[in-house]
Amino acid sequence: MKTYQEINDKISSGKAVVLTAEEIIDFVDRHGEDKALSQVDVVTTATFGPMCSSGCFLNFGQCTPKIRITDCSLDGVRAYSGLAAVDAYLGATELRINAPANLNFPGEFSFGGAHVIEKLVAGQSVELIACSYGTQEYPRRELRADIRLQDLNQAIMVNPRNCYQNYNVAVNCSDKRLYTYMGQLKPNMQNASYCSAGQLSPLLNDPWYECIGIGTAVWLAGAHGHVHAEGTQHCPSCQRAENGVPSEGAGTLGLTADMKQMSPRFVRACSFKGYGVSLALGVGIPIPILNAGILRRVCVRDRDIQAPIVDYSYDYPMKTGKVLGMVNYEELKSGSITLNGKKIPTGSLSSYSMALEIAELLKEELGAGKFLLSEPLRRLPQQQSVKNMPI
Repeated sequence: MKTYQEINDKISSGKAVVLTAEEIIDFVDRHGEDKALSQVDVVTTATFGPMCSSGCFLNFGQCTPKIRITDCSLDGVRAYSGLAAVDAYLGATELRINAPANLNFPGEFSFGGAHVIEKLVAGQSVELIACSYGTQEYPRRELRADIRLQDLNQAIMVNPRNCYQNYNVAVNCSDKRLYTYMGQLKPNMQNASYCSAGQLSPLLNDPWYECIGIGTAVWLAGAHGHVHAEGTQHCPSCQRAENGVPSEGAGTLGLTADMKQMSPRFVRACSFKGYGVSLALGVGIPIPILNAGILRRVCVRDRDIQAPIVDYSYDYPMKTGKVLGMVNYEELKSGSITLNGKKIPTGSLSSYSMALEIAELLKEELGAGKFLLSEPLRRLPQQQSVKNMPI
């Protein structure tokens, strides 16, 4: 048994042994569990991919005369202004004002909140247009200015739902091409799309949320942040394998960090034909090796992780929950899967190479004593299901 304090003391003194979630598998294979438990202190996990439920709070600072912003846009993308005088929340999937209604055609839909966030983190300027009804203490009614990230008092990324524990494998059984948030799905199951880093992914290495909870320190796009809540649609009450790994979406995380500390490499806007805009983010989370059980769970392999195959031409819009079959991530990453005797090419929206890069960067920060662990203030909910609208 180890404690967070003991491990943090080793990190601070530069004596901690840190491995990535990929390296720990090989270490245990070669040296055994006992040696790994006694020698390894932390395992780094990571993921990189589209995370639609993301956004940021921005404080623009006041002008002369003062303004109480009631409506504003950044590079033509509306931000929510129902907060304080010069605060706003910009959602990653918000589209540019007057974007065409038919998203199947290229056009302004290809630019949204995610692109504004990417530009800000990259140090570029964006145009702020704001208006107000005017009051005695806030008389100004209109404002137009070019702003950069360094001009803002605060730019805090606050994401309602990131890091899905697991997710669907999307196929299309119809005879028409589909355009979805899982990418283009060719007719008659000509391709399959998935989105997870598999054995590197944070919550798959901590399936019962023993180490990742409210207050856990995270590496979010290069900034040091933390888990502020269970993510929206957090649903731990689902089918799980004997090793605790869920075979569907399951857990999610609400994450936050200072955008001014982020790296543009790990904050990337993306557009999906027929769907809209999303934001690809890099997330790294360290898992302390406190006991043998945690060690065994961070040794999860792609072959141990099952994901459901779902027909997005019918089951997804109709919400039937029908599963065509199950497949593991080793098969998905091989480039093809077989379903009902048909060989189907696979592709991932999540970048494993980027996730591995993040796990290595976090490992370096821990090894240099620049990143410390934080014990959760509260565990994520263990029993919770997702409700649908009462209609």
